[in-house]
Amino acid sequence: MDTDQLRCFLAAADTLHFGRAARALDMLPASLGRQIKALEARLNTPLFHRTTRAVSLTEAGQTILEDARHLVALSDAFEEKARAVRLTAGHPLRVGVIDSAAAGLMPQLLAHLRAEAPEIEVQLIEQKTIHLLPKLLSGSLDLVICRPPDVRDPKIIFRTLFFETAVVALPETHPLASQSAIRIEDLDDQDLIVPDRRSRPHSHDLTIKLFMDAGLTARIAQMAEEKHTIVNLVASGAGLAIVPRWTERLRVAGVVFVPLVTREGVTRSKLILAAAWPQGARDPRRDQVLDVLERHLDEIEASA
Repeated sequence: MDTDQLRCFLAAADTLHFGRAARALDMLPASLGRQIKALEARLNTPLFHRTTRAVSLTEAGQTILEDARHLVALSDAFEEKARAVRLTAGHPLRVGVIDSAAAGLMPQLLAHLRAEAPEIEVQLIEQKTIHLLPKLLSGSLDLVICRPPDVRDPKIIFRTLFFETAVVALPETHPLASQSAIRIEDLDDQDLIVPDRRSRPHSHDLTIKLFMDAGLTARIAQMAEEKHTIVNLVASGAGLAIVPRWTERLRVAGVVFVPLVTREGVTRSKLILAAAWPQGARDPRRDQVLDVLERHLDEIEASA
């Protein structure tokens, strides 16, 4: 049985209007009419009464209506199951992550996946957001954990996970290193190491905006792209750096991390972490990973 013909029959039966049914299926009314005529010819019975004023189901149409729904539902379930098997057999779930998520979120998430969904194989690709999102659209990644851009591509779905906490990385011999917390005003006139905005716009803007909101100007002594480079520059005495809390996991000798105290609402949007996937792309493994992540999100966020 041709399920396309059955879908056309169901759309027309639900609307009792061939034009509206065709629009619902994004096809021409003439094409929908041909599909229904082909189905009627196959069954050797008319399914609709057609007049210039109205469309109604024949007795045969009424009789097969629920069976047609059942057949289409079975067809959809069959395709979904086959697609899931193909995805699982074809390649692991390819997850792109920014370095902060690779250090803090993924180790926790993978531990939960091993316990709750051990059949899902995950391949991690660590890069910056500006490189991850194009790979998501090209199909070379299935899921991305990133900083969502200010202008979001409508072809990508973004789901906010939580906001990471900012800390200050500084040499252990620095006078501020013994404090339990640091205010942005404490960093006035301090040399700072800041990420290059072209490759890390969120991390760069985090530092600049914090100082602007406090009526201060950031004193940039050095630019660097990678967080491990930034933290090593801190260890060398080149300056201080404002970084996400999970950067603490780099554990560079001679560097301490002190919580940064900010006014409520000033920086939270700059440390947003989100999951992203292509609009309209079905993947039951991705949905299962997101479900596990959602159920353990409070626990993971507490460590951020």
